[in-house]
Amino acid sequence: MTKSPNLESSIKIHFMTLDKRTSKTALPSRGHLATTLKALIESTKKTNTSTNIQISPKVSSLIVTAAVESWLRGVHSFLISCSLTNDSPIWASVSGYYASHYCIRGLAHLLGYFKLYKIKRIAKIHIDAGKHYCHVEKKKNYEGEHKYYWKIVKNDPHFGNNPFFTSNDEDSGNSDVAHRNIANYHDHVDDFPNFNPLSKLILTQRVSFLAKMEVSSVPMPRKEQYPDVGYVQLIAYHRLIKFRCFLDEILGGKNVFWSNYRNQSWSGDYLDFQVVTPSFIESYKDQ
Repeated sequence: MTKSPNLESSIKIHFMTLDKRTSKTALPSRGHLATTLKALIESTKKTNTSTNIQISPKVSSLIVTAAVESWLRGVHSFLISCSLTNDSPIWASVSGYYASHYCIRGLAHLLGYFKLYKIKRIAKIHIDAGKHYCHVEKKKNYEGEHKYYWKIVKNDPHFGNNPFFTSNDEDSGNSDVAHRNIANYHDHVDDFPNFNPLSKLILTQRVSFLAKMEVSSVPMPRKEQYPDVGYVQLIAYHRLIKFRCFLDEILGGKNVFWSNYRNQSWSGDYLDFQVVTPSFIESYKDQ
């Protein structure tokens, strides 16, 4: 009997599929995963029930290209946040939050999960006995992705014991989303310093500062300390590094697709993905 692979083996299989393509490093077109899954769901005629659909390895591998692209959005958001640290605390806070969120979303995709917002379905891509499937559920209480993806990652044994990953509770005084909500939704925030054009030097200095910062506890953004930009950026950077290390440890530097995207030309001058390892956790390895 063919056994179902564990998570690490499934991820390897997905990335091996990518390396078999003619264009090994190409990202799919915008919205391709959502469009493909929606069409598959509608073709089953079971739009109101849970169903398990057999899919091709090519379709199955879209979950990991979506994961890597989401992580890249997080890296880009992190650079924007660092660039705006002094000139726009509002947008440094918001973009710093999204640096974390896109990283969390990427990890949830690596775990196989994808939300189809327009048709309110949850898709779980998995491999069983050598065949690829997409399990689809219709949820009555359909959570937004800022709750759902964070909960998926927090509840997974690969990340659940890591205090840098949380349930992102907006009712908590110390949480990413509660801090972001001030910048997004509160009235009279009134925080508008003189704006200066983005500076390469400021960005480089800021990332270097964060990389060298020692932490004795998780730097959870504090709502009462808004704009707590330093904590927003610091926890985001640690999460982005965790994503990168997670794939590095699984793929071992042998996959063409991941090797192409783990270092980007637009971020290479600023990021080396190195931080001071927290004294209370051993989640990171030297690259």
